Amino acid sequence: MGQEISHSSFSEEDFKRFRHRVIAETALLEQWMADGVLDQGEAMAGSEIEAWLVTDRGLPAPVNQAFLRYMDDPQVVPELSTFNVELNTRPVPFAAGMFDHMHEELAALWRRCEVAATREAAHMLMIGILPTVQQSDLCLENISAMQRYQALNEQVLRMRNGRPLALDILAREHLVAEHDDVMLEAATTSFQIHLKIPPQQAARAYNLSKIISAPMVALSANSPFLFGHELWDETRIPLFEQSVAVGASDYSKRVTFGVRYAEHSIMECFEANRDRYPVLLPQLMDAPVESLAHLRLHNGTIWRWNRPLVGISENGKAHIRIEHRVVPSGPSPLDVIANAAFYFGLIQELMATEKDAEARLPFISAKENFYSSACRGLDARVVWFDGQEGSVADLCLQKLIPQARAGLLRLGIGVQEADRWLDIIEARAASRQTGARWQREWISRNGKDFPAMVRAYRERQDSARPVHAWKV
Repeated sequence: MGQEISHSSFSEEDFKRFRHRVIAETALLEQWMADGVLDQGEAMAGSEIEAWLVTDRGLPAPVNQAFLRYMDDPQVVPELSTFNVELNTRPVPFAAGMFDHMHEELAALWRRCEVAATREAAHMLMIGILPTVQQSDLCLENISAMQRYQALNEQVLRMRNGRPLALDILAREHLVAEHDDVMLEAATTSFQIHLKIPPQQAARAYNLSKIISAPMVALSANSPFLFGHELWDETRIPLFEQSVAVGASDYSKRVTFGVRYAEHSIMECFEANRDRYPVLLPQLMDAPVESLAHLRLHNGTIWRWNRPLVGISENGKAHIRIEHRVVPSGPSPLDVIANAAFYFGLIQELMATEKDAEARLPFISAKENFYSSACRGLDARVVWFDGQEGSVADLCLQKLIPQARAGLLRLGIGVQEADRWLDIIEARAASRQTGARWQREWISRNGKDFPAMVRAYRERQDSARPVHAWKV
């Protein structure tokens, strides 16, 4: 969905022709997979982080158009609402110093963005859900001026026959609401981790990304409040799923954890896209079939929490990436890169040592672990390999963090660098102080003064300290 489209209105013929192109491009990708002609190059790491623009008071600042004009940087692009932007880091190979480099790049880009934001009397903030955002802010007057967003709204409502979107989230409090457009999605900002991987390893990496989604979302949870209600530790999960709810079943939900592991090949996801998901944005493109342009656009309108992507490498060959989407934005640049280090290290170690992971943790358990961890954070109880049970915090401290360290060493990361980043994860798990826990504690002590909480949060974010070290 990162690409712009030329118009937002479509005919039935557009849908028909687009679908034919998706079918042809899926067949070509399948042939390339079978023939081994996809990019087999080295694994690479990349990321995207979505952020908020806020006022001095901590309220949404709908000024991204002027902000982006001043930035004039292809790494910083619009998001759905005019108070959100997305920052992209450059892909890097796995090597010593990579996480330090990723942090330096992100921190430098963030500082430049903050300078640009202050020109509009605004500030940058990385947080999963901005606690001060109101339902009235999430309106079409605040949608970014891009055709793809207008089209997304029109087509989602078309598929719902004009019915409003229904929001129903139950936790410590119960939030029930209706909304007339897709702008609810704008309240959810994430840190998306990208793993470019040889195609023959993609299915395993995809399955293991699902398996570790529970500890990833528990450790990174940063979205406990929405519209004044205290909800899940990572309320972004049910909010995003309900904000574009057009699927009639688990087999056609646009935002989904999925219905099973990949059994043989990552192609199973693209075949499901072709067979089970109606076309949402049928933008016909004058592009050769080898560009897979329609397949990629269609895939971009299906927001799996772990999503396989097809990209085109500099050598002109298509490659496969896994996009891990469960992690929210923030709370600090240090926390963000530590989350990436934990993900990459753990994936690498599990791929090397857990040969029968899918058999040892049934898919239904991985799925239940994910939603329980999104709701309860590090206090959630999960089932792990071979039926082991316990809190997700203990699982991380006793097993997963040591495995992530071993995985980073396998990737060529030095001991000191691995320790520097994973010590942040370990301290967060040991203290149980995620961004979500810090926000809950602040509100518990100070009452539901969300603007004051956002200001306190931004002050600590600017302190260049990870969230486990923040004072309430």
